[in-house]
Amino acid sequence: MKPAHTLQKLTGPQSWAELPWGEYYREALERQLQPWWPKLFGFHLLKMGMLSAELATDKCAISHQVNVGLEGEGLQVIADAYQLPFAAKSVDACLLAHTLSYADDPHRMLREVDRVLIDDGWLVISSFNPFSLLGLGKLVPGLRHRQPYVSRMFTQMRLLDWLSLLNYEVLHQSRFHVLPWHRKGGKFLCTHLPALGCMSVIVARKRTLPLTPTPMKLGARKPSLSRAVGATKSYRKLP
Repeated sequence: MKPAHTLQKLTGPQSWAELPWGEYYREALERQLQPWWPKLFGFHLLKMGMLSAELATDKCAISHQVNVGLEGEGLQVIADAYQLPFAAKSVDACLLAHTLSYADDPHRMLREVDRVLIDDGWLVISSFNPFSLLGLGKLVPGLRHRQPYVSRMFTQMRLLDWLSLLNYEVLHQSRFHVLPWHRKGGKFLCTHLPALGCMSVIVARKRTLPLTPTPMKLGARKPSLSRAVGATKSYRKLP
């Protein structure tokens, strides 16, 4: 398994239109997230990166939505994703649409997102699935340096492991859009072979209490106070 941190600097696309079949990916992702937007509540939604900014989130219950990125049109805040100019626990939800796929240090980015999210805040992550027809393109020498094959494709299990370490509760995970060159991604294949979907999405919430608390052992004895080392007994005569 390759390390998450890399010295290679990746340049993400400025639009879904820059990706082959990019509009198909965008439409498929919007369909997957549509049932979740009305469930998100709060005051502030961060859409990190240009691909996140282009997603339709008008059905989201959070009205104040901020597009964040280093460069591009339609951004409200110009900022580095590793050093967000927001106070700790000040954001209610964050959207990372393929943002981790172009990050040289995804661990650091997730920690920064975790810093600004409130307790019980929402985190939505999408990425490309390496075990798909799209992922096979990374094995072809003539394609591996082109979009979207140049992006980093993390398995869904690896992303879930990162979220578990940060104590996030995963509410939804799915893979979809098996055929990248079809608008609907192959409806029959998506229904019966979703594991081969070229896109992956995760919806999670930040939790403060442990998700798997250790139960108290039944019949356990209460700890007793032990005598201090070197202490001596003292006696006093009754009058």
